Amino acid sequence: MKLRDFLELDFFILFSVIILLSLGIMFIYSSGITSDGLLVSSEYKRQIIWAGGGLILALGIAMVNYRRFYDISLYIYLAAVAVLMYASIFSRVLNTSRWIRIGIFSFQASEFAKIAVILLLARYLADTKLNKNFMCFFVSCVIVFIPMVIVLIQPDLGTALVFIPILLTMSFVAGIAMRYVIFVVSCLLFTGVFLVLPLWQTHIFRQPLPGLVALTNPRFIAIVSLFLGIIAAIALFSYFKFKKRYFYWIVYGVAIFVFSLVVSFAARMVLRSYQMMRLIVFLDPNIDPRGAGWNIIQSITAIGAGGVTGQGYLQGTQSHYRFLPEQSTDFIFSIFSEETGFLGGFVVFLLFMVICIRLLRIIKITADPFASYVCAGLAGMISFHFFINVGMTMGIMPITGIPLLFMSYGGSAVFSAMTGIGLALSIHIRRYNR
Repeated sequence: MKLRDFLELDFFILFSVIILLSLGIMFIYSSGITSDGLLVSSEYKRQIIWAGGGLILALGIAMVNYRRFYDISLYIYLAAVAVLMYASIFSRVLNTSRWIRIGIFSFQASEFAKIAVILLLARYLADTKLNKNFMCFFVSCVIVFIPMVIVLIQPDLGTALVFIPILLTMSFVAGIAMRYVIFVVSCLLFTGVFLVLPLWQTHIFRQPLPGLVALTNPRFIAIVSLFLGIIAAIALFSYFKFKKRYFYWIVYGVAIFVFSLVVSFAARMVLRSYQMMRLIVFLDPNIDPRGAGWNIIQSITAIGAGGVTGQGYLQGTQSHYRFLPEQSTDFIFSIFSEETGFLGGFVVFLLFMVICIRLLRIIKITADPFASYVCAGLAGMISFHFFINVGMTMGIMPITGIPLLFMSYGGSAVFSAMTGIGLALSIHIRRYNR
């Protein structure tokens, strides 16, 4: 490592990541302590190895010119898709469809697919230059949706959702028309509403409402889609004939409604029962307090017990009495907040904010569009992980199984995130190069 390159590292990002990794190790250790003070888990030892290896990986990538990843981005993407397909098809026989096992080692292919998508999408957006039209956005969606659909089939809904903010943030920074970005966001929101409302009616309101019952009726959906499709076709013909913008917006609104209605119905057919139950307990955890709602209830209890300053390191009760499942992975923030309180949680929030702000700064000052788009994708990925995971532990987001990057236990997530950090550091070192 050259001294000049070392001094050009973004130490705000680097130190924030090191602090988060250290906190993760500390509270993974805490999660392995029982109420009797006995250590029953060695997960923290593996996390130390993964954190150290990830840090070395990030610094190693930082010393490599990030433009080399531009040249091989397509091969990285194709390799990631191939591994995902292998994990989804061949590993399913062993009931380990999310993991690739090589001897004693295993890794989650979908974690690295996120980085592969960021690299190829950044290259494509940089190559299109000023031609940020509908076809550009369509191709961008294809690049993102291929691995996303494979991950969804595995099934891993949480990781699949991470690809959406990557697409949206990179499209926005690339200058793609906002109406395309808003279209995707609107479809997601309406799909969620159409998916959740029938569940609310059945399990919480417990009375049939005609309008909501129709959302689960395939005949109604087919008739409505056909009727609105005819309206959209007429409006589209009128738009090309008379060149009136309001015809365009009629097609735009109808497309959002029909797409969301059809996808929400398809989601009810595809989602597993436990995934649907997660949506139900998100609406009301007390529907199944000792079953699917247990995690949310115990997580909220742990965070609330922390108060302002917390109960003290290794003094938490929810984790040490083993009330909280997945406490070293998905719910690491619950343990952290119980023992450090609101102030500790605020520190974690500040650290993630520093990382994202510095990524945004790199986007602003770098001279290379490819570099800007890579940092945009990383910012979208990291911020989405943070808000969804923390929101999940607080009960304001559904449980999706998304880890808290840098802190949750798991080698794949650590190495994937640190690969992204290494790319960001490499870009910062060469931020004025074209």
